[in-house]
Amino acid sequence: MTDKAEAIDVLAEFREQLYRCMTPRADALFELTEALLCTDGPVKRWSGCHLPRSAGAATAPMYNALNHGRTDVEVLCRCLAGLPLPRAADGRLVLAVDVSPWLRPDGKCSPQRSF
Repeated sequence: MTDKAEAIDVLAEFREQLYRCMTPRADALFELTEALLCTDGPVKRWSGCHLPRSAGAATAPMYNALNHGRTDVEVLCRCLAGLPLPRAADGRLVLAVDVSPWLRPDGKCSPQRSF
């Protein structure tokens, strides 16, 4: 993105497409998705999630959405594949890579391998 406004437009379009991927109970599923994405660290309880004020803490509609809501995975894949790739100012792709070693202290080729 070259412009902050352009990035906001892309995000808004993605959010609309994501919402359209969710079939029954889309409102509650979308709120749950936002809550999960906006929470720091792993979510172990709904009380640790940043749910919107209107949703309360793990109300019946949220559980109903988890039990009966659906996401059209094929549409979601097309939506994700259509997103623009992140680029630096000079046009090069910007990708994030995790290069931390897999913990294998008993591995024959790399003994004592750990962080």
